[in-house]
Amino acid sequence: MTMLPIYLGLAIALAYLPFTNTPASWRRSIHKTLPLLLFALAGFLTGSPVFLVAGLFLSALGDFGLSRDGESAFLYGLSAFALAHVLYIIHFLALAQMPLWDVFSIAPIPAIALLALLVSTEIWLAPHTGPLGWPVRIYVLVIGAMGLSALLLPFGISTMGAALFILSDLILAIELFRMREDHPSKLLAGYLIWGFYIAGQAMILMGGITI
Repeated sequence: MTMLPIYLGLAIALAYLPFTNTPASWRRSIHKTLPLLLFALAGFLTGSPVFLVAGLFLSALGDFGLSRDGESAFLYGLSAFALAHVLYIIHFLALAQMPLWDVFSIAPIPAIALLALLVSTEIWLAPHTGPLGWPVRIYVLVIGAMGLSALLLPFGISTMGAALFILSDLILAIELFRMREDHPSKLLAGYLIWGFYIAGQAMILMGGITI
């Protein structure tokens, strides 16, 4: 019974897929917010770590913000996700029982590759973000730190979940700041962003439940 919210959240997320590229509406916002609210409920009911549950809840708030139009709503969503990543960092560090910088001795190749990706955003992303430049830069640093903290764990579902979350945000950054509105890959990008995001969050949740 405690796992029912996960299955329901996944079903709602799957049903939302055709709406990923539709105009903002209250129906779309509610539909987009529900899966992570249900994931947070599942985490609570299964006694998952409090930082994980809170991170899932903040992600739901982030989903709501990004489902609305306007720069203010975008900044609200971005801030909620940044805080969610901070909580995921605390969650992963608590599981790993070691400081973040140890990742460069435990998993040096993926850690350096991730660091290189973060640095590269100054070339292909930052110049195209306009007045959102610094908020985006801060978010990139926070999600990068989340990825590094996940690499401290033995390779498994939590690590894969964090990787899919980062991949989703990477595609989102390209879609928002580098694609024209009439780009032929816009529709596919929306599907990939949502699919990788939901899969990543579900894996992060399941990793917290099974550990």
